[in-house]
Amino acid sequence: MLVLASFLTAVIAGVDWWATHYISLGFLYLFPIIIFGGFLSRTRIVGVALVCAVLQEAFSNLPRNDAVIRLLFSSVGFVGTGLFISEMIRNRRIVLKHSEELEDAEQQLRSLIESSPAAIVTIDSEGKILLANQAAQQLLAPGAALLPGQAIKLYLPALQTVLSTPHSRSFRTTLQCTGQRSDGEVFLAGVWFSTYTAISGPRLAAIVVDLSEDLRNREDLSLDHLLKNSRILMSTVAHEIRNLSGAVLVVHKNLSRIKELETNEDFRALGGLIQSLERISALELGSTHMQNGEVVELTSVLDELRILIETTYHESEITVQWDIQEALPLVWADRYGLVQVFLNLAKNSQRAMISTETKRLRIAASQESGKVVIRFEDTGIGIGSPENLFRPFQRGAKSTGIGLYVSRAIMRSFGGELTHEPRTKGSCFAVVLPLHVAAEEAVNA
Repeated sequence: MLVLASFLTAVIAGVDWWATHYISLGFLYLFPIIIFGGFLSRTRIVGVALVCAVLQEAFSNLPRNDAVIRLLFSSVGFVGTGLFISEMIRNRRIVLKHSEELEDAEQQLRSLIESSPAAIVTIDSEGKILLANQAAQQLLAPGAALLPGQAIKLYLPALQTVLSTPHSRSFRTTLQCTGQRSDGEVFLAGVWFSTYTAISGPRLAAIVVDLSEDLRNREDLSLDHLLKNSRILMSTVAHEIRNLSGAVLVVHKNLSRIKELETNEDFRALGGLIQSLERISALELGSTHMQNGEVVELTSVLDELRILIETTYHESEITVQWDIQEALPLVWADRYGLVQVFLNLAKNSQRAMISTETKRLRIAASQESGKVVIRFEDTGIGIGSPENLFRPFQRGAKSTGIGLYVSRAIMRSFGGELTHEPRTKGSCFAVVLPLHVAAEEAVNA
């Protein structure tokens, strides 16, 4: 194109020289300048434009007394034309490049949305579904008509309510609501959504997941551990009843030696009551059963504990120091029960540090002598009567008085142990867990 523009300039100059006495053809230099404007830099365009202006004036048949003015105006016109074309083409290239980038980004976004396992939908101001990926189709209307164009209230009425609620700004939030599939099946939906404004009006984009299975698993797990904890509580009560019935039994035997009481109906009724109490006391928690546990990756449990307690501890201005050994071995435990024990120990430490000047909890985990030990060491007020720590229904306890008793019972239910390690200041509790290899050998034995 540059060679063509140069040749065209030479041709125009030659024809203009030949036709000097007839007509001036200087305006034709605009065509090569337009071509040069698409390829040359701004400096070179200015140079070429000035050369064309000089050539135009050199072969012009107009009066020479106005030559300078004509040269000035033609130079400005040619330079302006060349720079205008240069800028226009430059902007066009930028727009094309930007369009290619947008197209590439749009393609990547489309691929990401279509490959997402979560349902993604966009909804207009009237509650009509604009776009829906394949996961949304499978979640809301499997085997039915395509979702675009349908009303969102048929599937997620809560989102229709959001769109119907007047609001002055865009917002992002989450909600859990009841959803309904096209076949009428109801499910629990977890929704992350945001509103935005388009040319046609407000719109809503949402990511939807089915939480029904998680809810069922969570409720089953909660029920299972509720039954376990209820059994521990019942055994605690049975233990106390057993102590009481033992004392009453001694008194009953002593009184039975009195002949006058042998035929007394009330005395016989008392004997029956004592037998009933003995049967209830038989509910006391039995020996440890290693079968109650499973293989647990302890690092992930401690990560979960960190998420559960650090915000609360930060609000209480308590520092949590984590000292976790790298590459901890797998242990034998009940994961949910272990989290409950950790939480109970952490909350006890938090209560113990309310009135202390230094507030620090150190949680350390390491392998020791074929076991894994997790220590909760705080700078609290300490333990007044260590010998009574694991006794149930203690007087003066902040809560029910059975937290440590139940925690130790949970640990023993899968072969672990909970102990108190004396400290000169503060307190320290050690959670001892068997390695899963040793536990499996014990089960098989």
